[in-house]
Amino acid sequence: MQKNNNAPGRLSWFGISRLRPYLKPYRRMMIAMIIMGGMSSAIDAFYPLFNRYALDHFIGEKTLEGLLPFILSYVALMAGQTVINYISTYDCGKVEMYVNRDLRNAAFNHLQTLSFSYYNQNSVGYIHARVMSDTGTIGELVSWRMMNLIWNGSFLLGILVVMLVIDIRLAAYILLLIPVAAVLMIFFQRKLLGFNRRIREINSRITSNYNEGITGEKAIKILTAEEKMIRDFKKDTLDMKHTSIREARFSALFISTITMMSSVVLALVLWKGGRLTQENLMRIGTLSVFMSYALEMLDPIQNIIETLSSVIAIQASIERLSRLLEERSDVADSPEVIEKYGDAFHPKKENWEPLIGDVEFKDVTFRYPDGNELILKDFNLKIPQGKNIAIVGETGAGKSTLVNLICRFFEPTRGQVLIDGRDARERSQLWLHSNIGYVLQTPHLFSGTVRENLRYGKPEATDEEIWEALRLVSAENVVRKMDNGLDTDVGEGGEMLSVGEKQLLSFARAILADPRILVLDEATSSIDTVTEKAIQNAISVVIQGRTSFVIAHRLSTIVNADLILMVQDGKIIEQGTHQELLAKKGDYYQLYMRQFEELSWQNSAAD
Repeated sequence: MQKNNNAPGRLSWFGISRLRPYLKPYRRMMIAMIIMGGMSSAIDAFYPLFNRYALDHFIGEKTLEGLLPFILSYVALMAGQTVINYISTYDCGKVEMYVNRDLRNAAFNHLQTLSFSYYNQNSVGYIHARVMSDTGTIGELVSWRMMNLIWNGSFLLGILVVMLVIDIRLAAYILLLIPVAAVLMIFFQRKLLGFNRRIREINSRITSNYNEGITGEKAIKILTAEEKMIRDFKKDTLDMKHTSIREARFSALFISTITMMSSVVLALVLWKGGRLTQENLMRIGTLSVFMSYALEMLDPIQNIIETLSSVIAIQASIERLSRLLEERSDVADSPEVIEKYGDAFHPKKENWEPLIGDVEFKDVTFRYPDGNELILKDFNLKIPQGKNIAIVGETGAGKSTLVNLICRFFEPTRGQVLIDGRDARERSQLWLHSNIGYVLQTPHLFSGTVRENLRYGKPEATDEEIWEALRLVSAENVVRKMDNGLDTDVGEGGEMLSVGEKQLLSFARAILADPRILVLDEATSSIDTVTEKAIQNAISVVIQGRTSFVIAHRLSTIVNADLILMVQDGKIIEQGTHQELLAKKGDYYQLYMRQFEELSWQNSAAD
């Protein structure tokens, strides 16, 4: 991640200018919004002049001459402002929603192009905050906060001009207090901003602890960690209480100070204006105008300072979102490949060649983008089409590295991964991924029905094809027993199903796509023994004619593999068939015998 070099509390127009591409489509709407906001504030500044005329003419001169035109003018002005306020509010809402939509779409679409390394280095919470929270604050900035700044700035400028035109002497007294009021407001606003940031940080901790207390409820009870969870939660809520009280105390002092400043300005107007009125140098209507402005002028100053402070705070959101949108993927298609094959959003499938399934590692050296240790060094391996390759090793040994390279989830540091004799980088990622079926160790289902989830593997699949895929992986009866069959809602992340059921459906989803390369990442680890045997029989049928890679923890499931790769500390230390590796009596032999003894002990204990 890039480092933000902007000092806190400073406004960087360069950071805000990054939003220009997302604001450009709505510039006319924003210009209209700004114009309407300025007109509305001008009308608000003009209203006290009506009071001035009424006091000086109708009351001072004790006449009703011109009353009807006065009333009609006042009503027309109110009607005009109502229309203006409607248009400006409507445009504000549209700008906020449109910019939010465009930023979220841009962020989400860009996330689909990033490689696994980005997700390894950034938490889900961080990414979620960028896509939802930061875009929301930016949308609010360019609409309501901008309108607030325009309205208050125009209103303040309007009343200052009117006061100077009406009576420069009294206006000068008021203007002398504005810098003092502004300095006090800036001081208080900075302090309150610091308190608010602290409160948001504590609130994030409270939300996190609350979430863990619910999602980790079972683990908490098993570990008897209730007391610790309660203690940590109370500590954070107590910290929140103390900080919020300090913020409330300071806020009360701020409001009291502003009220006092307003009273001082009003007293000054009454004192000086009263003397001028007594000396017949000022009419009562003019004094009324100045009293109205004296009461109202501090509010726009306060709002402008608050808005500028919020713009400074929101700048962090702009910087974070900009870094996300500027993030470049470690795995990306070249412009030449995109030109011929298209990208993930605009595929040119008419140029896609059929994938046969030959895979070759050619002098491959690899280290993970966020690591320093070489995982593979000058590694060579040729896998003909249709072969079944098993990758085994202890937990954490690095069994997924080879598969990640084959699937182009990562690129080799040096060397080439060849697919059908050509460097995988010479064709698009989407072409490759469309020909790979991948069953994860931890199954993931999307919100929706069983049918919708299975069709992620093949959108145009018929119900007959879906039932055939389910039958092949022994999941047909499981789905038929569900309340609504294929129309059963699986819940968020498949939470309505058991882990085994989710695994069966994810297996059927991969098979339905009819891939040329099949990857099973400990795909039977969450399934009972009886179902596992049925799936193993299905696998032996499904892999025929396909190149398959099976990452396995249970060695009994891969004894018939054409080639077994034994992985340790991210490196291949042995390779061969099951019988060849047993004959070597090396690491594979030791691992196999250890599992065999554990299984024998479990069976004898069950008997």
